[in-house]
Amino acid sequence: MGQNTFNLVFSILVLVMFLFSSCASRKDLVYFQPDSTSLHTAYELNAPKLQAGDILAISVTADDVRATVPFNQVSPYQGSSGAIQNTNPFIPTYAIDVNGDIDFPKIGKVRLAGKTRTQAMDFLKERIKPFIIDPGISMEIRNFRVTVLGEVKTPGTFSVNNDRITILEALGLAGDLTINGVRKNVMVVREQNGKKEEFRVDLTKRDALNSPVYYLAQNDVVYVEPNGARIQSSKYTQNTSIFVSIASVVITVISVLTRN
Repeated sequence: MGQNTFNLVFSILVLVMFLFSSCASRKDLVYFQPDSTSLHTAYELNAPKLQAGDILAISVTADDVRATVPFNQVSPYQGSSGAIQNTNPFIPTYAIDVNGDIDFPKIGKVRLAGKTRTQAMDFLKERIKPFIIDPGISMEIRNFRVTVLGEVKTPGTFSVNNDRITILEALGLAGDLTINGVRKNVMVVREQNGKKEEFRVDLTKRDALNSPVYYLAQNDVVYVEPNGARIQSSKYTQNTSIFVSIASVVITVISVLTRN
């Protein structure tokens, strides 16, 4: 009878622990499962647009270097040595104001908000042509960053060296989704024209590669929500240690009693 009681208690404990866990199927975990969806994502159509608050590093080049001097500031901390300037050049930065403009030397206000980086470079080049023959423009977004939150291994805000980053690359920077992350409903929050928009992406479907947020924009926030098992387990986290302790005591007592 004692052994039967022990077996019963042990079975109940195993059942309770099983209820705390959850099995996920392949369709819940595998990315981009095969289907008939055609892929048509083009970066040029989904490239992020410049917006107010962006910090742009802009340098002007030309065959006649002297002609670029009015457009390129020189750091007072740089010496006259050409070697120092070549290895550690100072690139002037410009902030896009609330009206979408930057204040550029000799040209004045230039509206860049709403343009992609490539479009902004071409636009600025045309504005500089009256002053420089065949100018070249280099432009970099210095404050391009994305934030990844939720059920990923290392959530955080990540700075990006260029303006071309996909949602997959952002998740990769965060260490990928945990086993408890919902792959079918990843949310991307984006601010456009002063308004926040919410997009949902199902990473288990190939159509995710066609999403308008497949290529992320600066300051996008990617959120991976927890699955049911993760939510359920969080309810019992505080009581888990107590439960294990009580279960250990019960099993020990029953083991002692069944020996008699």
